Amino acid sequence: MEFIILGCGSSMGVPRPDGFFGNCDPKNIKNHRTRCSAIIKTSNQNILIDTSPDLRQQLLRHKIKKIDKVLYSHMHGDQTHGINDLRSFYINSKNQINVYADKSTSKYLKKSFSYIFKSYSKEYPATLKLNNLPKNIFTINNKKKIKIKSVQVEHGNVKSNCFIIDQKLAYISDVSKIYDSTYKYFKNLKYLIIDCLWYNPHPSHFNLETSLSMISKFNPKNAILTNLSPILDYKALKKLLPKNVVPAHDGLSIKL
Repeated sequence: MEFIILGCGSSMGVPRPDGFFGNCDPKNIKNHRTRCSAIIKTSNQNILIDTSPDLRQQLLRHKIKKIDKVLYSHMHGDQTHGINDLRSFYINSKNQINVYADKSTSKYLKKSFSYIFKSYSKEYPATLKLNNLPKNIFTINNKKKIKIKSVQVEHGNVKSNCFIIDQKLAYISDVSKIYDSTYKYFKNLKYLIIDCLWYNPHPSHFNLETSLSMISKFNPKNAILTNLSPILDYKALKKLLPKNVVPAHDGLSIKL
């Protein structure tokens, strides 16, 4: 099983559409960041987390030929607006792709992308099937069950869902508060991938100080900072981090 960070950039990516790199050195490829999506690859399934606006570019880069399930963390555009790029996988399989979202995200998706979930004609059938996001999703890898647990966190004025894969890896791309009652799910993991927007406080995201504080509390073997804004240059940030913590970069792959 492999976990790939398809994109690790903040809501406008790095560079932004206006070409702004901020503090980031444009000569370092690790500073070129698309918006946040990730994929879990097993021997027989590809499970996508979020459909960023850069999804087409991400899937082509990694030669992804099929998508079996999609998990949504929350309703924001930088996590959802690449949803139409899933259509080609429906065309290939002739089967609707199961997507999983919480109630508020489902409501947003149905309102914003109704044509995807409802058949309007024979030529334009529904391509996705929307399901409630359960607390536990099971998938199969070499006849072994793998558990993907969803845990709700705060992300400014909305709720977001993070995902814990097989009690080994947690992916928390957008978060401003983790509830004390859920701390037990994040402790002593092999990998913790966690939101880190920039250096200063932010109402909807962890900053560097908060991210490192959570990493210290949860004590993972390895931690990776994601959702990185143009404020955070890869090399400059890496110099500030403990040995077991690194900045994410697009395409970072983890074997589980």
